[in-house]
Amino acid sequence: MVSSFYALGAIALWGTLASLGLTLQHIPPFLLTGIALLLGSSPAWPLYRQWRVPFSTLCLGVCGLFGYHFLLFIALRYAPAVEANLVNYLWPLLIVVLAPVFLPGKRLTAVHLLAAAMGFAGATIAIAGGREVSAQFAWGYLPALGAAVTWACYSLLTQRVAHFPTAAIGLFGLVSGVLSLLCHGLIEPRVDLSTQDWLLLAVMGLGPLGAAFFLWDKALKGGNAQHIGILSYLTPLCSTVLLMQVSHRPLNWNIAAAAALIIAAAVLGTRAR
Repeated sequence: MVSSFYALGAIALWGTLASLGLTLQHIPPFLLTGIALLLGSSPAWPLYRQWRVPFSTLCLGVCGLFGYHFLLFIALRYAPAVEANLVNYLWPLLIVVLAPVFLPGKRLTAVHLLAAAMGFAGATIAIAGGREVSAQFAWGYLPALGAAVTWACYSLLTQRVAHFPTAAIGLFGLVSGVLSLLCHGLIEPRVDLSTQDWLLLAVMGLGPLGAAFFLWDKALKGGNAQHIGILSYLTPLCSTVLLMQVSHRPLNWNIAAAAALIIAAAVLGTRAR
C-alpha cells in the first residue's frame, strides 16, 4: 500500500513535466535536461557514501535516465509531438506485459491484459484529444518507441540487479546530467537564461526530474511492478489536465472519458491477483 503512495507521488510530479517543458521550450532540450537532472540529484549529494554501486548498476541507471530523455527529445524533434508522446506513453503498458519476462514468479493474467488495454485506451484519448493519430510513418516514432522500451526495461531491471540504496539515484542523475550538458556543448547553441528560467528549472529539477525518480525507485522496491505499471496510466491524464489549465482550454468529453478509463484500469489492475 505504501509503495502505491510512492508511485502516485512520482506520477503526480511527472504530470507537471509537460507543462514545465512547454513553459521552458525556448531552452535547448539537452541544456534543459542536464541542468534539471543535476539539480534533481543534489538532495542526494550529502549521501554520496551510499553511491557505491556496481558499474553495471550505474550503467543501468544512466541508460534509464539519460537514455530515456535523449530518445524522447529526439522523437519530439522529428515527429509530431502528440503522436510521439502517445508512443512514448506505451511504457506503463510495457511494464505490465514485460514483467513476466524480467521478473521471476510474475505472470500475465487476463485481468492484467484487460486493465492494460483499458489504460492504454484512456491514455490514447487523453493525449490525442480525440483527434485521429496519423498512420503515416516518420522515423521520429522509432526513438519514441525506444524511449518507452528504455523506461519500462529500466524500471523492471532495477529489481533484478543487486539491491542498491535509493540514494544512488542521485549518482545516476548526476552522471546523466553531465552527459546531457556535454551533448548540449557539442550540438546545441548557447543561450542566456533569465531569473525566471532558473526558478522554473529548479522546480523541474527538484520535482519531475528529481524527487520523482527517488519516489519511483522506492515504489518499485516495495511494490508490485505490474500494479505500479497500471497506476502509471494516470501520468498522461494528469499531464493533459494540467496542460489544459495552463493553456486555458475547456474540459471536454475526451478528458472525462479518459479519466473514467484510466481510473477504472488502475482500480482493476491493483486488485488483480
